[in-house]
Amino acid sequence: MTEAVHSDVVIVGAGSAGSVLAERLSSDPRCRVTVVEAGPAPSDPRVAQQINDGLRLPIGTASSVVRHYTTTLTDAPPRRVQITRGAVVGGSGAVNGGYFCRGLPADFDRWQIPGWAWRDVLDHFRAIETDLDFGGPLHGDDGPINVRRMTDFDGCTAFFVAAAREAGFAWIDDLSGLDADASAAGVGAVPLNVDSGTRVGPGGAFLQPALLRTNVDLLPDTRVVRIRIERGRATAVECAGPAGRSTVTADRVVVCAGAIGSAQLLMVSGIGPAEALRDLAIEVFQDLPVGVAMFDHPEWVIPVGWTPTHDLPPLEAVLTTDSHLEIRPYTSGFAAMVHGPGHDPADRPHIGVALMQPRARGRVMLASADPLVPPVIEHRYDSEPADVADLAAGAELAYELAGGIAESDEPSWSTSQHLAGTAPMGDDDDPRAVLDAQCRVRGVEGLWVVDGSVMPAPTSRGPHATIAMIGHRAAQFIAG
Repeated sequence: MTEAVHSDVVIVGAGSAGSVLAERLSSDPRCRVTVVEAGPAPSDPRVAQQINDGLRLPIGTASSVVRHYTTTLTDAPPRRVQITRGAVVGGSGAVNGGYFCRGLPADFDRWQIPGWAWRDVLDHFRAIETDLDFGGPLHGDDGPINVRRMTDFDGCTAFFVAAAREAGFAWIDDLSGLDADASAAGVGAVPLNVDSGTRVGPGGAFLQPALLRTNVDLLPDTRVVRIRIERGRATAVECAGPAGRSTVTADRVVVCAGAIGSAQLLMVSGIGPAEALRDLAIEVFQDLPVGVAMFDHPEWVIPVGWTPTHDLPPLEAVLTTDSHLEIRPYTSGFAAMVHGPGHDPADRPHIGVALMQPRARGRVMLASADPLVPPVIEHRYDSEPADVADLAAGAELAYELAGGIAESDEPSWSTSQHLAGTAPMGDDDDPRAVLDAQCRVRGVEGLWVVDGSVMPAPTSRGPHATIAMIGHRAAQFIAG
């Protein structure tokens, strides 16, 4: 085993939050930052070919920039599906559909976490973006990520928007520009981090330019297998990479491996539910509820007979309701999003019905003490009858909007792949909290978690922009 150069901060994972965090911390030339990423480097010739095209989802079985996991969506009957997480600089934000809409102001106020109310996070949302459509105090004009919306709809999106307007839903000019008093119900264009067909997320916008700094090191194709904890303090991470085993020591260790990867790493390192860890012969350093109440956005999918709209982002507009539903008119079928048009003649466009404030909570559990063995993931979407009833009401609305061209009488269960909340923030007296309000792991010095894991409750929009904001916000705490 070789010993790496000591760093001020080691960041585990170069996903959306980790990329922003690395850039922010390394802006201080006195702070040496090492980023350890399990996926390939941006210089790998396969990477740009897969992740730059914002009109495709590079998540198929042949992809070298993702990792696939199996989850059980529902218990009765059991429905097992594959979900995907980005394994590349930029993480899942480098392989998604470009949806970059902020959570609603009320989402953050409901968290009731000091320092994370809407008034606290707005400036961080503004700092990460340049909004090419809207200005004013709610939007950024010099951030690294360009945000824009489609203005002229064609094909299925135009059909859907017209149907929603005819059904009485208002047009919302700016889904990311709602203030604390505005209603979120209505139809509007999705803010996208896709510029002229190119997907530019936090990996490309934040971390790649930062790699030109002399105080930033990236270790690609390197998996962190354990956090070393000595006398109650995180002191290093143990890695497996192209050169074999190595150790990176640091004054501060920040885990940004995503809601699945961060939870698994904490647990194999002895931070998690004590009884479950002891059952796997893992030495327990801190008994914390890691992975016990994760959440995601359940989604029902309805195939429809409208004409696919190719060479456009997968999702151009959405309808939101007062019942926390998001109705999504996808522009093409799933196979076309992944492989391109014509791959599967039976592939059809579809409407997604997603519940954005679900009551159901799932779990991420270790299957083994071996960090290379995937964890057990259970979404348990059918554990709350009220959620199922809300989805059924949303499906009824979607059938009405489809105008009789739905190709199935029954929607199928799916997931938005927005898994989060595996290491939530909270007050010291909150039994559900793994972290304090500054993303520090409770009871372990020198250790933070910064990614979608930290969210104490779901956002009413997809979480990508919120996770990038979390990286920007948390940099202030870690640099402090």
